[in-house]
Amino acid sequence: QVQLVESGGGLVPAGGSLRLSCAASGRTFSAYGMGWFRQAPGKEREFVSAITWVRRNTTYADSVKGRFTISRDYAKNTVYLQMNSLRPEDTALYYCAAATWYSSSWPEEGYNYWGQGTQVTVSS
Repeated sequence: QVQLVESGGGLVPAGGSLRLSCAASGRTFSAYGMGWFRQAPGKEREFVSAITWVRRNTTYADSVKGRFTISRDYAKNTVYLQMNSLRPEDTALYYCAAATWYSSSWPEEGYNYWGQGTQVTVSS
């Protein structure tokens, strides 16, 4: 079993920055990749970004390209999401997820472990 714990959320003004972290623990962790998703009140969960664990190939939703950066620390089993130039529409509960094997629906789907989420609120 793999546990994912997110941290780093908070309240920031528009234009500000936050860095989210997601630490994986449990059995020897081995993933094809990890991703970040978000869900705003009254909206469906949406894909934000993903990274493959070994090759560090990255993917971003169009809405965050150029503002968010995903990275990972292999030794710490941790994935990060650096969020800059935050906008009120970025307000959401942010989840990290791990895919332990490749899926043809990567990176939007195919995750088998999820964290509990960390709240990001951007004030206007």
